[in-house]
Amino acid sequence: MKKKRSFLKWAGGKYPLVNEIREHLPKGERLIEPFVGAGSVFLNTDYEEYILADINSDLINLYDIVKQCPDRVVQDARELFSEEYNQEPVYYQLRTEFNQSRDRYRRALLFLYLNRHCYNGLCRYNLSGEFNVPFGRYKKPYFPEAELYCFAEKAQRATFFCENYEQTMMKATQGAVVYCDPPYAPLSATANFTAYHTNNFNVDDQRRLALLAQDIVESAGVPVLISNHDTELTREWYSSAELVVVRGRRTISRNVMGRTKVDELLALYRPR
Repeated sequence: MKKKRSFLKWAGGKYPLVNEIREHLPKGERLIEPFVGAGSVFLNTDYEEYILADINSDLINLYDIVKQCPDRVVQDARELFSEEYNQEPVYYQLRTEFNQSRDRYRRALLFLYLNRHCYNGLCRYNLSGEFNVPFGRYKKPYFPEAELYCFAEKAQRATFFCENYEQTMMKATQGAVVYCDPPYAPLSATANFTAYHTNNFNVDDQRRLALLAQDIVESAGVPVLISNHDTELTREWYSSAELVVVRGRRTISRNVMGRTKVDELLALYRPR
């Protein structure tokens, strides 16, 4: 099965680990993802049905609109990928428009534009909820037409929700499989990013997620797979799960040489 790429650039996206994740995901009728992100696991698995959620309302809005009207999105977004829009002053002008807009369709187009033109595919907001990633200075940002159509076709099997991970995990019933890709635990005390859609995912949330996984396995008989950094803390949180170590790639570093391989954990909670 040839791997399919998301139409979004996404720091921490799971495209490089898709084969390993797919290998350890149990079979089932529907896949539930409380942290869908760029959707690489969704795109590269074959369940009958998907429940895909994220706390980021802009992301879920874009996914819903691409699902509903891909032809219109491709036609209107293509213009934003012309040379005249790949200029720093224009980028900041459109970023301001995005932050002030309340039109769902226009915000979706601008979110796609910002994602492909901003620095490193980051998605960060300030405390006022404004997108604040700087201009990326790319020679010619790629317009992901084929990837948009691929996503729209697969999305006919998906339902999207903008909500907290706990709400999404409560949707798990018999026949479901849950895959969780939370904001990763920091490798060091200074390495944490804390402004993903102004909703910090802290150590208490990490512990809560592990406990929820256990609860769902025991109460609903639904398997849960979680990915995270391989650290002493994550091994402690996931001590009741089956652990597999895989090699990931750090994709956030100003220095390309600093984007090194680091160990990642796949923690599988399996019904007895």
